[in-house]
Amino acid sequence: MTIDSIWKKYSAALKAFLHSRISSPDMVDDILQEILIRTHKNIHTIRDQKSIKSWLFQVANHAMIDFYRKKGRVKEVTLDDSFTIEEDTNTQQSLSACIEPFIKGLPPQSAELLIAIELNGQSQKTYSEEHGIPYSTVKSRVQKSRRELRSLFEDCCHLTLDSHGAVIDYVPKSNKYRNC
Repeated sequence: MTIDSIWKKYSAALKAFLHSRISSPDMVDDILQEILIRTHKNIHTIRDQKSIKSWLFQVANHAMIDFYRKKGRVKEVTLDDSFTIEEDTNTQQSLSACIEPFIKGLPPQSAELLIAIELNGQSQKTYSEEHGIPYSTVKSRVQKSRRELRSLFEDCCHLTLDSHGAVIDYVPKSNKYRNC
C-alpha cells in the first residue's frame, strides 16, 4: 500500500478519533499532520499489511500523548480508547453473525449453556437453579465453554484484541470463514 491509499482509507477515522479526545479543531489538524509525517517516515517498518490500521492508531495514540506532554497536561490515553470509532461496531456486528454457528459447533453441554447465558441473557444463578447444578460449577463451565468458543474463533481468524481482551479487528485465516 502507498501512503496515499493508506491516508485516504484511514484519515477520516483518525480525525474522528482525535476529535473525540481534543476539543480544538486546529489542534486536531496539527496532530493529524504529525501522524501523517510519522506515517510517512515509518511506513517501511510495517511487516504485515493487515496490521496497518492498528499501527496507525498506535501512531495517533503516541502523537496525542506527545501533544499533551508538550502542553504540560498529560491525559492518559490507552490503545483500547482508540478503537471507539464506527469501525469497532462493524467488527462486532460482523463477528456476532459467527457466534451462534460457532456455539453450535461446541460440545452439546457447552453449546446449551452458552446459548442460555450468552445469547438468551439468562443469569448463571438462574441457570444453576433450573438445572440443579451448583452455582460454582455453572460458573466454571461457563468459563470453560467461553475458552472453547474463543479457541474456535482463533482457529478461523487472526484476532486483534484491546488491552481488556475485547476483539477490535479480525482477519479470516481462509476464504472458508469469510462469512462464517
